[in-house]
Amino acid sequence: MENNKIAVGLDIGTTKIVAMIGRKNEYGKIEVLGIGKAKSLGVKRGVVNNITQTIQSIQQAVDEAESVSGQRINEVVVGIAGQHIRSLHHSDYITRVNADEVIEHTDIENLVNQVHKLVMLPGEEIIHVLPQEFKVDSQPDIKEPIGMYGGRLEANFHVVVGQVSSIRNIGRCVKSAGLNLADITLEPLASSSAVLSQEEKEAGVALIDIGGGTTDLAIFKDGIIRHTAVIPFGGNVITEDIKEGCSIIEKQAELLKIKFGSAWPGENKETEIVSIPGLRGREPKEITLKNLSKIIHARVQEIIEHVYLEIKNYGHETQKGKLIAGIVLTGGGSQLKHLRQLVEYITGMDTRIGYPNEHLAGDSDEVLSSPSYATAVGLLMEGLEKQSPLEEEEPITVQEPEVNANQFSNEEVDEVVEEKQKQQTIKRGKSFLDKFTERFKEFLDNAE
Repeated sequence: MENNKIAVGLDIGTTKIVAMIGRKNEYGKIEVLGIGKAKSLGVKRGVVNNITQTIQSIQQAVDEAESVSGQRINEVVVGIAGQHIRSLHHSDYITRVNADEVIEHTDIENLVNQVHKLVMLPGEEIIHVLPQEFKVDSQPDIKEPIGMYGGRLEANFHVVVGQVSSIRNIGRCVKSAGLNLADITLEPLASSSAVLSQEEKEAGVALIDIGGGTTDLAIFKDGIIRHTAVIPFGGNVITEDIKEGCSIIEKQAELLKIKFGSAWPGENKETEIVSIPGLRGREPKEITLKNLSKIIHARVQEIIEHVYLEIKNYGHETQKGKLIAGIVLTGGGSQLKHLRQLVEYITGMDTRIGYPNEHLAGDSDEVLSSPSYATAVGLLMEGLEKQSPLEEEEPITVQEPEVNANQFSNEEVDEVVEEKQKQQTIKRGKSFLDKFTERFKEFLDNAE
């Protein structure tokens, strides 16, 4: 049975699209069977802006992962990020009909469903509703109310919101590439599963995932997600600055950043010079590494200050919100030389680089433990986690829309499938899936 439990994480990033296929070994570690990578051409700052190119990149990454692993990919767990993502805090309560009975999953489900009915701005949709502390009959700070008696169940929620069009565009790209969408997850949440330990989440930690187009932030305290944010700057902006500042082409700017880039200008001497070949027989350009690191430093400082502002907004300076475990940096941008020291200097918080290798099997390829694969590993973990309670029913796809596709339009099928995905992301127990089945039957009745 173990061999059949295979999942696929699809990280649709601004710089690259990664398809990672894997399963759990007998020790509960992740064995990566294959990985496919393609240049991401149709995504800007985490948002799809060219459907055709994104579909081609997804297919290229998936084909590569299939040929390496020898497995057929049908279903993927996809990460969502982008500058349209925002989060808010909300408190809500329900009054239980029978206070003499203990609180059950259905009560929490009713409360979560109530939050899902919140009126959002036009064109926005709730992606995640994440319960924080509960309150039962004015008894505060309850982490798990199931099994307790009480008439009024109240909770604080962390609600993640995104643009409907951006979410639908990702769904359209995945489906047009011939894949089923098993789940949609917020990318900082996926990265946090891959690089943070439970102790860090309990003590209080800020995860900063520096990607190509965006920098994602997720703050945990007492084991609970407290704050999420997406800052619309990433490694590509640094490359753009080098390109402009040194008057060179993008490819050369990217190479300069990776090979000689440093976030700390004091480290380089004025005499250290790198020569860049000129275009079409032009004279080569000479660039001092000190100037290069000054350009990088200015932009990185801006990104870190944006993130630090979000950490301050969360309230890390209060006694209750203190982040004892400090900051964990991950993502491709975290590999920039001396970045950790700069972050510690700006924030005054302990910082480490987060590698996703602790969840991978011992014989895994060393490349996979790079911080740039943290999101893909997290999405793969999410996919395997979703499968574990459903051992008997391997495919988690919804077959009904396929069978009845001739009865109603693609848009209506989209809505039903997306409703199922939304329910899956917040489900607590099987009741959410049952609820979706009921809604789907109701939808079919109305369609007729």
